[in-house]
Amino acid sequence: MSDRQDPYPSRLKTHEAPFLRAEPIVHSRNQRRWEGPLDEVALSRYERDGFLWFNGFFSRDITEPFFEELRQMARDDALMRSERVIQDPHSGAIRSVFGMHELSERFDRLTRDPRILGMVRQLLGSEVYIHQSRINDKFGFQGSGFDWHSDFETWHAEDGMPRMRAVSASLMLTENDEFNGPLMLIPGSHRYFVPCVGETPEMNWKESLKAQRIGVPDRQALARLAEHGGIQAPKGPAGSLLLFECNTLHASNENMSPWPRSNLFFVYNSVDNTLEDPYAAPMRRPEFLGARENTVELTMHDAFPELAGQGVAPLS
Repeated sequence: MSDRQDPYPSRLKTHEAPFLRAEPIVHSRNQRRWEGPLDEVALSRYERDGFLWFNGFFSRDITEPFFEELRQMARDDALMRSERVIQDPHSGAIRSVFGMHELSERFDRLTRDPRILGMVRQLLGSEVYIHQSRINDKFGFQGSGFDWHSDFETWHAEDGMPRMRAVSASLMLTENDEFNGPLMLIPGSHRYFVPCVGETPEMNWKESLKAQRIGVPDRQALARLAEHGGIQAPKGPAGSLLLFECNTLHASNENMSPWPRSNLFFVYNSVDNTLEDPYAAPMRRPEFLGARENTVELTMHDAFPELAGQGVAPLS
């Protein structure tokens, strides 16, 4: 634990009320260097809601090859026994594989796609690196849900991320619909930090990645925020893209359908927001959950030149 001043105290012994964030939401305002592909309408929507949805951003030609890579990973016994692989607490099926950009050359290329990287640089107003990456799987009839939380609350408390200057990107590998447990978000919740009650146990990440119990906002605060902003669950075909602000409250239900739900998930953090010691945890989490060594800024290049001009949706 650190005794330095904490701008976002959480994991407390007693309840504290939510309070307004200290940082801007779009960090490139008034910085012409970081102009990018998002127009004023999109930037204003992101500031208001805390996320942007791009229906059918990529074609199936780009998303389908990832399934073969996953099948290859499943045949790698050493990988399957490693801490990078998280199993569903009920079924035992693979729930997440972390550090995908280090395991998959294709995934690494995806994180550097000019259109995605251009938007992220514009939102964060700086060069960026990958803080965390993973694939999230929910098999039909068995994929468990995840309780309401702010990623920033966890990254701040357990990884030492100082400020709200990160963006999560989620690429749908399968259709996300109302039946297979799509991601739900509370628009506008990113404007407030919600302190959570409960001290962080040692090695908390081993349990929290299966079912989060520490770092979950109280229901009264969630209800107030949802009453004000509502709840949205973006749905669309494989290849759709969701960008959401690191402090946006989100959750997902169990997959009650027979169809799987698979999403790639990668977090961009500003190079000016690198990790410190955890603010509310007894030790650092592993590198594959919060990068400290590989924080070199990402270079932009055409991720899939063989598919140039094919099946890529225009930006709003």
